[in-house]
Amino acid sequence: MRACAAAFVATATTRHRRLPLDYSVASLRVVDFLIDGLRKGGADRQRAHDTLVGLGAYVGEVLVRRAGAVWVDLDDRQRAWSGQPVGVRMPDGRVWNPLGKVVNRFESGAPEESLRTFYLTLHGRARRVVA
Repeated sequence: MRACAAAFVATATTRHRRLPLDYSVASLRVVDFLIDGLRKGGADRQRAHDTLVGLGAYVGEVLVRRAGAVWVDLDDRQRAWSGQPVGVRMPDGRVWNPLGKVVNRFESGAPEESLRTFYLTLHGRARRVVA
């Protein structure tokens, strides 16, 4: 997923050089903005699939770099529940689904599905991550 996130950032920032996708917590506001733009542009989930996967990988990579998470393959039960093959495990052992959170934001458009808010209210973050 790290490579997926990097490819998404490279593609997105090639087209829009000033897009601040720097894996910071603040950049999650940009993710919210991009998802809202997809919705306003009339994209359906199927058309937006690759972009949503890239955004989900990016959000997960922010969790890896800023919150001490690691990418994990989900087991069969977790896959059935989340609908995703991978997630992130936090330092306290909790597993989260950043790809699913991106899809939820896209489908609902609700402000409470903000990816920045997700990070800020996320349980299990490391207090301090050394990059």
